[in-house]
Amino acid sequence: MSLFRAAARVGGASLLLIAAAVLAAPEAAAAPPEPAAADSELSLHDALAATLARNPELRSFVYELKAQDGRAAQAAVRPNPELAFTAENFAGTGAVRGFTATEFTLSLSQLIELGDKRRRRLALAGAERSAIEAERATRQLDVLADVVRRYIETAADQERQTLAQRARQLAQDTLTAVEARVKAARAPLAEGSRARITFARAALDEAQAERRLRADRSQLAALWGDEEPRFTRVTADLYAQPALAPFADLAERLSRNPDLVRFVSAARVRDAELQLAIAKRAPDVQLGAGVRRLQAGNDAALVFSASIPLPFRDRNQGAIAEAQARREQVEVEQSAAALRVRTALFGLYQELLQARAESTDLSREILPQAEEALKQTEYAYQRGRYSYLEWVDAQRELLSIQQKRIDAAADAARLLAEIERLTGEPLAARAEPEASR
Repeated sequence: MSLFRAAARVGGASLLLIAAAVLAAPEAAAAPPEPAAADSELSLHDALAATLARNPELRSFVYELKAQDGRAAQAAVRPNPELAFTAENFAGTGAVRGFTATEFTLSLSQLIELGDKRRRRLALAGAERSAIEAERATRQLDVLADVVRRYIETAADQERQTLAQRARQLAQDTLTAVEARVKAARAPLAEGSRARITFARAALDEAQAERRLRADRSQLAALWGDEEPRFTRVTADLYAQPALAPFADLAERLSRNPDLVRFVSAARVRDAELQLAIAKRAPDVQLGAGVRRLQAGNDAALVFSASIPLPFRDRNQGAIAEAQARREQVEVEQSAAALRVRTALFGLYQELLQARAESTDLSREILPQAEEALKQTEYAYQRGRYSYLEWVDAQRELLSIQQKRIDAAADAARLLAEIERLTGEPLAARAEPEASR
């Protein structure tokens, strides 16, 4: 997505823009690039390409489409002719005893479909295939959105690991300074014990951050079927903020929402089902012709037959009513889904604005002040004007602000990805993203 500097060739591309490029190049998706070295970095483009090529859930649609092609081929087949053989007037009594008066008839009959049923079946099969393709496209975007979410979480945990390393380094520097003051009898022994406890806890937090990051990498790699990740880092600028369109513009783009597009395909299927049900109202004609052998006179004659159902009671009215109701149901469900999507978009948009504002304020105003406050507190502690607790409190406040900054940036990235998923297109401006750091 546009929040990431995935690679120089990807630049400011967004989730859906990258997905479209990968989907338009099947030869690239068939052999996605893989990190070659154990210490390599993973771009978002490579993660998306690998997922499209190897995700087991997406690969199952290949077989679903093949099955639908089989159904379409069967729908195109015309009814088979029927060969019939009958024997009459045999094994009776009197004049029809034995086979002396038997009549043998060999006939060939063919069902003639009326009402353009074959074309309606083909139209239904084509609409069903389009619905499967729409479902596949929707599921692809769902999977790609999951890749982006896990990619963002991995990027955020990389920042958290860096923060944990800094916290451990701060604890180490504090412990060194406190022990020096304790040895010089300028601080009580209790301060040394507190500093050692703080350092031990910081080391544990760093180890926990490393384990969480390893788990994130493993979960990300699992999306394209790798049991072990072949990368150690993802390339991401978590704090970049590309330009965002007004909400009114985004609401107009909801017609491209994949979930709503599926209703268009579903409506086509229901229309085809309705037309086929109407076509089945017309009765089919059965025509037959053959030859009859009359044993009594060793004579032969031609026979012809024609039959057609009389639609007095069954005119397929029940199936037509059901198809009409199913078609109207699609419209109602589409309206309800459109309302849900717009409501969700509004909520996500407001949360994105809040997350961006929080990330910007933390980066530009609050964090620099906390950094300066820590420097001043450390300077005053070294000269005996501030206590150990005041120095540690300043460190904790700084680390807390940095943690909130990471969380806000990660939330903004996830929310932007969700909005892109809802609108069905990238939101990032073509210009370079405005970084907040």
